[in-house]
Parts: sequence; C-alpha cells; structure tokens
Amino acid sequence: MTRSSAPGKVYLFGEHAVVYGEPAVPCAIERRARVEVQRRDDGRLRVNAEDLSLDGFTVEYGATADSQPDVDVPESLVTAATQYVDGAIEQVREVTGAEDVGFDVTIESDIPLGAGLGSSAAVVVAAIDAATRELGVALDTDDLAERAFRTEYAVQEGQASRADTFCSATGGAVRVEGDDCRSIEAPDLPIVIGFDGGAGDTGELVAGVRGLRDEYEFAADTVEAIGDVVRNGEQALADGDLAELGRLMDFNHGLLSALGVSSRSLDAMVWAARDAEAYGAKLTGAGGGGCIVALDPTDETETALSFTPGCENAFRAELADTGVKQLE
Repeated sequence: MTRSSAPGKVYLFGEHAVVYGEPAVPCAIERRARVEVQRRDDGRLRVNAEDLSLDGFTVEYGATADSQPDVDVPESLVTAATQYVDGAIEQVREVTGAEDVGFDVTIESDIPLGAGLGSSAAVVVAAIDAATRELGVALDTDDLAERAFRTEYAVQEGQASRADTFCSATGGAVRVEGDDCRSIEAPDLPIVIGFDGGAGDTGELVAGVRGLRDEYEFAADTVEAIGDVVRNGEQALADGDLAELGRLMDFNHGLLSALGVSSRSLDAMVWAARDAEAYGAKLTGAGGGGCIVALDPTDETETALSFTPGCENAFRAELADTGVKQLE
C-alpha cells in the first residue's frame, strides 16, 4: 500500500488566457488530495471516493474500455472518480510496463470539486505518484507533471493547460506559458479564499471563451490583455509588492468578467473583499461559480466574506512550498 498527496492551487493571474499560449501564474496551496493505492492481481480498479466535498461512494469495474461502472450517482461524480483515475492508471501502466495490473484506489480530498482550486489535477498527480511507487518506480517531478497533464488533456478533450498539474507536482508559485513551465520566487502571500459552494462547468466555460474569441477581435484582444497583466504581475511578485499584485488581480478579474466567466456570487465575493480593503481579489479557475482569491494580511476580508450572501465558506490558505509527496 502506498499513499501520496498533492496540493490544490489558486491562480494569481492568467486562467483562460493560458489556453491560448499566454502566461499564467498559479500558486500551490495547502489544501490537498490524498490517494492511497494497493496493487491487485485481477486487473480491476476499485475506486473509493472517501471525501470529494460531496457524498462519498465506491465503484468497482474492469480494466477494459467497455467495462463501465454501474453506480447510481451523478455523472460528474463518476467522471471525477473514474475518468481521471483511469487516465492516471493508464499512464502508470505505460511507464512501468505492467499492462494488466489493477489497483484499489482510495481518494480523500479537502479541495472542493470544480471550484477552481485544482482538485482534478491534485488527484491525478497523487494517483500517478502513488501507483508508480507501489510498483517500485519513482518518477521525477517533470515526468510526473507531464503524465498528469496528458491525463487531464485527454479527459478534458484538449482543453487543459499544463498549469494545474505542473503546479500541483512542484508546489510553490510557477509560471506557465505554452510548454514552458518553471518555478518562480514568491513572497509569503496572505491568501484568503471565498467559496460559493458551487462549481462551474469548465468545458462549457472554456468553449464560451473560445467562441467569443473566434467571433470578436476585441475578445481576442481581451485574452491578450490578460497576458499583459500576467507579465506585469510577475514583476510585482518578484518585487514582493502586494499592493501592485492586488491592483493587477483586480484588473484580471475585470477582464475575465468581460469574457463572461464570472458570476453574481463570484462578483459579490470579489467586491466584499475589496470593500474590506484587501489588496485585490479575483475569481480563480474556470469561473461560473466556485472560488475567489484575495490578498489580505488582516482578518477583515475573511470576516467580510463570511457575512456575504452566496459565500458558503471563507478560509485562509498558506502557500504550499512542497508539491506532491509520499505519505507514511
């Protein structure tokens, strides 16, 4: 039996635009997915989702493509518990050469599903790490991140970027631009997160931005403007200038809202954070619902969010300096 954990993330800047080759800066946070795997000899997968911020469940099914789980839960949960795990195990079988091996897989996570905090990336990274180690193979971080990206890319039908999986594998703050992924220095960021209890449809939101970008030249310019915000944000991050970081986060949220990926609850939380005199605030992830991220070293933003209609939970999140790690 082998256990690994991997962190979730927030985007300081760049979601959606990163799909079109613009840079993005996500940061790993100490909200983690934990995956336990144990080898079995019958080629089957048994996936036990202990806690995905929703009701837990267990499914067991064969390893062939036409062997589908029979379970009475929403399709989105089946996808979370099977497609990402299937893809991760496919990568494990490829890299180890153990084509017929099966696993018992148990997933625990304190990262809300679909909320913009990188839940699927963390599950995939931790699953590949744990399963390869269970078979006596230890992947280096770059190979692990690449294989996790391939899994997300396949499940999300070509709409994934390398940002989430690279950040989860390496930890800390990272810069992603196309295939170029690297760690960057970041100060101790006073991150506050507000969660509306919902989840946007990532595929639908990404497709919506693509449609706007294809139809209107100014929408394409908006995507490029997000890239310019990121480049300015990198310098502010290097300088440790929290005031400038916040100002640029506000800009980034406005551009994302113009692209139609914000929501009433996300906007309400962003404005609550700004009214509480946070340095800045923006949605994080695909949008449509889920989470906002704010920078505030005081308790004011967390307090304000806790009284904001539509905000289900507000909490502080430390930067995760370590990415994927093996658990005892």
